[in-house]
Parts: sequence; structure tokens; C-alpha cells
Amino acid sequence: MAGERLCEVTDLAKLFYQGCPELHKPEATWQKFKHTFRQRYKDVRTDQYHYMILHTARQARNKDAQQFADRCKALSQKILCKSDEPLAQQIHQESAERMLLASYVAGLTGFVGKQVRTFNPQLIQQAVKIVLSVQEAEKQERFNNSFYTKFENSVNLQSKPSSPE
Repeated sequence: MAGERLCEVTDLAKLFYQGCPELHKPEATWQKFKHTFRQRYKDVRTDQYHYMILHTARQARNKDAQQFADRCKALSQKILCKSDEPLAQQIHQESAERMLLASYVAGLTGFVGKQVRTFNPQLIQQAVKIVLSVQEAEKQERFNNSFYTKFENSVNLQSKPSSPE
């Protein structure tokens, strides 16, 4: 499916390129090529749209929490303002990271989400680490429960009364 989508994107880009005669001229530069493609394929949705999508992101049922973290990270990059001023850029980066963490933690579902919110992580990496630890503990508990249940059902654990001789 991803391969089909990539071919579709490639075909669409090729079709766009073929429809741009100014890019086929000998004086067309790489800069012109990049600018033309960026203008054509830039995201035209507003900043508010991206904020809303990040703010309302939720982990889908039976979906991996790591993939949800990756999705939130990608969304947070869309709200990151670009600045030539290093201090302003740092402030924007820190703000985006706080919103990323808040959205990720709020969007986690079930017992795992509750555990992560209880631990109150300060960084997205900490939140993901907690998620993975809780998921691993849940798997181990399910394994133990199924193993010991099978073991108890397969072995007679009651002692037999000894017969008088």
C-alpha cells in the first residue's frame, strides 16, 4: 500500500513537472525548480488547523504507542515556527516540545495512558519509555497468568490422604 502511494505521488509530481514549461528551459535553475515544487506542494492549511490536529490527537484503538508518538512528533513539527533569531527559535522549539508532550500524554488511552499520566513525564522520551515499560509489564503479567493457569489445570496440586496400613 505504501509503495502504491509512493508511485502515485511520483506520478503526480512527474505530471506536474511535465505541465511546467518554464522548468524545461535551459535557463531553469535548481533554485527555480525547488521553488516551483515547494509552492505547488506546500501545505496550505492554517496554523490553527495544525494546532487543533495536534491538540486533539488520540491513540487509535489497538495501535502501537510508539507509532502514536511518531505521529505526534510529525504533527508538532508542523506547528514549529521558523525564525532567524536563535533565541526566538529556541523558544518556539521548547513550546512545540511542551505541546507535543501534552498532546501525546493526553492522547494515550487505557491503562497505559493512565500510568503515564500518573508518572508525569517531563520529556517525550520519558513518556515513551514509561509506555514501553508498562506495555512490557502487561505482557509479562498476561503470560504469567496464562502459564500458571495452564500449569494449575494440568497438575493435581492437592495432596492425597495417606492410606492407613
